[in-house]
Parts: sequence; C-alpha cells; structure tokens
Amino acid sequence: MNNVNKTLYIPLYGKAYVSQKNIILRDPKAELIWKKEGFPLKGKSRSKWLAYYMGMRSAVFDNWLKEEMTKDAEAIILHIGCGMDSRIDRVGTKGHQWYDVDFPEVIAERRKYYEETEFYHMTESDARAKEWICCLPKKSAIVVLEGVSMYLKLPELQQLLAAMNQHFSSVKILLDCYTELSARVSKYKNPINDVGVTIVYGLDDPKILENGTGLTLVKEHKMTPEHLIDELDGAESFIFGHVFGGKLAKRMYRMFEFKS
Repeated sequence: MNNVNKTLYIPLYGKAYVSQKNIILRDPKAELIWKKEGFPLKGKSRSKWLAYYMGMRSAVFDNWLKEEMTKDAEAIILHIGCGMDSRIDRVGTKGHQWYDVDFPEVIAERRKYYEETEFYHMTESDARAKEWICCLPKKSAIVVLEGVSMYLKLPELQQLLAAMNQHFSSVKILLDCYTELSARVSKYKNPINDVGVTIVYGLDDPKILENGTGLTLVKEHKMTPEHLIDELDGAESFIFGHVFGGKLAKRMYRMFEFKS
C-alpha cells in the first residue's frame, strides 16, 4: 500500500481500542482485523486520546447514517474511502444497496474479511476518477465521506461532490475536514506523519463546497458529543472534553452535512 492507504490503520486501531474497552463504539470486526493485519503504528498514532477521537468520529457518522436510512428506504448508501472500516456490520444494510469504495489495493485487503451480498458491494476505484459513479443506480444517495477530504485538493473535492449531485436524483453527504490551520500544522505534527503522509488539505469556510457542486450546506455536526465523552472515566473525560472537544479542536477539525 502507498502511504495514504496506510493511514487506514490509524482509525482501525482507534476503533479496535475503544471496542476492546467496551466504550463509544462496539466493533468486534475492527478488533479481529487489527489483531491479524494491524500495521505497526508508533508515536501519536497509538495515542489513546486519538483512539477515543477516532471512535467518537465513527460513532457520529454511524448515528447520522442510521437516521438518514430510516428517512429514505430507497436510497443507496455510499461509503467512500471505506478502508477496513466495518460500518456495514455496525449499521447493517436494512435493505438498502450499499457500496463501499476505495483504491483497488485496499479493496483487495478488504475482501479477506468481507463478502459481497445481494445488498452489499465493494467498488475498486480512486474516488477522484468519477467513472465509478456512472455505474451506480440513478436514485437518491446517502454518502459517508469520512477521513477523505483532507487528501483531496479543493477542486478535486468539489468535482467529486458535483459528480455525485449530477448523477443521483438527490444526495445527502456527511464529511469531515481539516481547517487550513490544521493542514499547515499537519506537515509537522499529525499522527498520519507516522505512516509517511505530510501533505494534506483543509478549508475554513464550508460554503466554498457549494461553489460549482449544486449542494447546500445543511449544518455543522459535533464530532465529540458530550454523551460519548461521558463514557470515558472521570479524569480522562475531563481532559478529553477540554482538549479534544473544546474550542481548540474546532479550530483544527470539523464536520459538515450537505444536501442537493
């Protein structure tokens, strides 16, 4: 795998870690895959604080997806940049057609642990290629774009969002993104540095993603909601809430919902 693909092991470790502690996110598949395939992380990548953050981020995406799936029983589900994430197991298809999308080498690893079904599909593609979108049904879509936007230049991200909006009858998207400050700092201090990644991208004004995409910003979501922070033990809950869930964290990393 190239260095960007290796970053998938950081959230995988985080989800396995919190699942083993029986907090935030229940993810036995992450535990299994990490035990067998875990890339040897070091430094900040193995921080328990980052693990808590990765677990909470995924839980927020999961809960949003579950809610949106109940609103639109006919929508297809797109999980772009799925890595080794077991969202398909945590959420379930509930009768929706579900597509996990990632680079061919990632999907090849993924096939060791997941099998396609009548409702679940794995798509091998660079998300930026856009041709893969044309192969999907032209109906409503619910899209999870977790841990992806920071690896795309702004025009690439806008083109991806525009392509989805043009193809599907309607689309709802939840994505996380670095701020411009975070992208600059990431060159020197970011857990992804531990797997060789130093170039990432950020944005400060989410409304810039409306430009040329036809999408509308719905609202900002909190990645570290209080009810999940409360699952941590006393001192850890206090520290995490003030450092990772406070104003400084919002200056570095944010989550936004868009719709067509």
